[in-house]
Amino acid sequence: MVPYIPKQILVQEQSWQDRATHEILERLPGIPTHTIKNTDSRSADLDGTADLQRHTKDTLILMRFAGNFLKNCQGSGAEICCNYKIVSYAWNCPMECSYCVLQCYLNNNAMVVCTNIEDLLTEVRATLGRSPVRSLRIGTGELTDSLALDSITQYSQRIVPLFATHSNAILELKTKSDQIGNLKDLDHRGRTVVSWSMNSRHICSTEELGAPSFETRLAAAVQCQEWGYKVGFHFDPVIFYEEWETGYREAVRDIFRAVDPGRVAWVSLGALRFTPHLRELVRKRFPKSRIPYGEFVPGHHGKLRYFRPIREEMYRRIRSWIREQAPGVFVYLCMESAAVWQRSFGERPRNAAHLNQLLVVSG
Repeated sequence: MVPYIPKQILVQEQSWQDRATHEILERLPGIPTHTIKNTDSRSADLDGTADLQRHTKDTLILMRFAGNFLKNCQGSGAEICCNYKIVSYAWNCPMECSYCVLQCYLNNNAMVVCTNIEDLLTEVRATLGRSPVRSLRIGTGELTDSLALDSITQYSQRIVPLFATHSNAILELKTKSDQIGNLKDLDHRGRTVVSWSMNSRHICSTEELGAPSFETRLAAAVQCQEWGYKVGFHFDPVIFYEEWETGYREAVRDIFRAVDPGRVAWVSLGALRFTPHLRELVRKRFPKSRIPYGEFVPGHHGKLRYFRPIREEMYRRIRSWIREQAPGVFVYLCMESAAVWQRSFGERPRNAAHLNQLLVVSG
């Protein structure tokens, strides 16, 4: 993957006081840089002249975030949520996956990086300090790819060592990227899991545009294991298509032939789901994609998803292929009900707290 290089940089007024702003700009010499008003990046008039939609991913916005960085994962309702915590320091992604929810979730097409990283680190330290006996899993990959911008932010070199000093938390860096260079030689002490969003080769090549190939992601995972990290894999979204069984079985086989199963923290499975608005947006922006033309039904949370028997069959088979290759690796479902867990796996966690504990032990 080619490191992200913007064509212009917009710096929020208050961000000039942050050391991170100057460090990022030093790594991006010669790019036109402008100061913008001190407003929330999600407002409709960020630079005082036009709304955000006129900015593309070629624009990098450096801004201060005034809210709480640490939030709960959005799993809710009938799903058995894993009690995952999210810490977001950037928004949007330089890749162009056809199904990505960010294209309709955010009203900002530009890449946004929060420069008050010290506030983020302080908030995480305080949260972990208040819960010394509670085990937390915290990820950075909800509103952006965890590592796609790391070549310019180098935030991993600040965050990974922080988690190394706390025994009550695991950091997960979730990515499709191969931008792992900053992770080398960090004193992570086994408290960071680097995980890859994977798919069948067919889906990687046709729907995950601008993302590294299946082989490139897998090579990055192997390298991180050699550096002492545990790794994870997320088959999310699992996508139903004519050759899905062959595609996903080959993917599972090749992953576990390459990596050490004993150093894999977890594998998650989650079937494709999206809002009706996103379905129409995919049709418009990615006319070659076949994803919007599958058979979907509305879920209780308002999102469209495959019929339950289809999801359960995919989960059952993929888990069985993982068991053949790596019997000891923990496999879990994302955004699914207890009933789907039971019918797919023949077992289920008792509740969200139980699932979180299983994942902490696996990590």
